[in-house]
Amino acid sequence: MLGSVLPSAVAWAEEFGDFAPVELFPEERAWVRDAVPRRVREFGTVRDCARRSMGKLGVAPVPILPGTRGEPRWPPGIVGSMTHCEGFRAAAVARSGDIASLGIDAEPDSPLSEVLLPKVARPEERSRITELERSDPTVHWDRLTFSAKESVYKAWFPLARCRLGFLDVSLSFNPLARTFRARLYATGLFREGKPVSTVTGNWISETGLMCTAVVIQTEVDVRYAASSRF
Repeated sequence: MLGSVLPSAVAWAEEFGDFAPVELFPEERAWVRDAVPRRVREFGTVRDCARRSMGKLGVAPVPILPGTRGEPRWPPGIVGSMTHCEGFRAAAVARSGDIASLGIDAEPDSPLSEVLLPKVARPEERSRITELERSDPTVHWDRLTFSAKESVYKAWFPLARCRLGFLDVSLSFNPLARTFRARLYATGLFREGKPVSTVTGNWISETGLMCTAVVIQTEVDVRYAASSRF
């Protein structure tokens, strides 16, 4: 799935289930020392994906520990993202000289709770979701909105190092191109001395899963921030 939403500069690996217990570094084992076996397997499999991804870039295996906001802490010179949901684990990495930051997210292709939707989607987005559901009911656009915003945040935080709430982002989807545009209402991300107000991403939905990705290039300027495929 990841190969459909990521550029060639990004190395990735994915699994549609968990391995038998993965060999973890001592520092990683300490993080899941009190976790239930299912969580340990999930934790290990997604890190195995991350190390396989780094191996494609010629990077030796290292511990991958959570940061202050749960974000993975990558070795110097590497940027990346990890995701896991029921039946899917994945990681994607790139060299920081090629990509500034990236975010990936996977979710089950199922409806989002009606209680959760107002906390995730702005009013204008909820109107768009209604229209998209009418034109293509095969995609759960509410869940896709959640996933896309998760990817935006995962790409945002390593650069901005500050909070980005669900309602700080407004999404527009292109169903045919399977892309999305995220309008950022929070200030914190700057490239070339200018605030970045828009980022774009890709999405795919198949086999009961949906996956989204946002890649922020190393050279982002005001033209990139204003660009759109819509």
